[in-house]
Amino acid sequence: MSSGGKSGGKAGASSTDKAQSRSAKAGLQFPVGRIHRLLRKGNYAQRVGAGAPVYLAAVLEYLSAEILELAGNAARDNKKSRIIPVTFSSPSAYNDEELNRLLGHVVISQGGVLPNIHSELLPQKSKKDGKASQEL
Repeated sequence: MSSGGKSGGKAGASSTDKAQSRSAKAGLQFPVGRIHRLLRKGNYAQRVGAGAPVYLAAVLEYLSAEILELAGNAARDNKKSRIIPVTFSSPSAYNDEELNRLLGHVVISQGGVLPNIHSELLPQKSKKDGKASQEL
């Protein structure tokens, strides 16, 4: 006889199986469930597929890791132990071509500015020629 009926659960599943989050199944740190909820509540589309929040969480995690890696390297180069907003707007972030293109028009709060003086504002260099001193 088959065991059918109201046993509840899949055949062959043991009672020791633990519930696993979708983030853990995808191997991500970003919350897939929360992103799925926000996609549904945000009225971006009538229906949201099961793969969409996983893909979005993976993209967001990758971009965050790239930015934090560059900021960490910049902090280490400047002998700092903390990443602060000024660290994000360091020249290392602008040297990365793809991130510079993505974040080109982004203003980071408390980020400061890159040190830059326009060449026309610098004082003129005086020319020390031998002819000028001999004519006097």
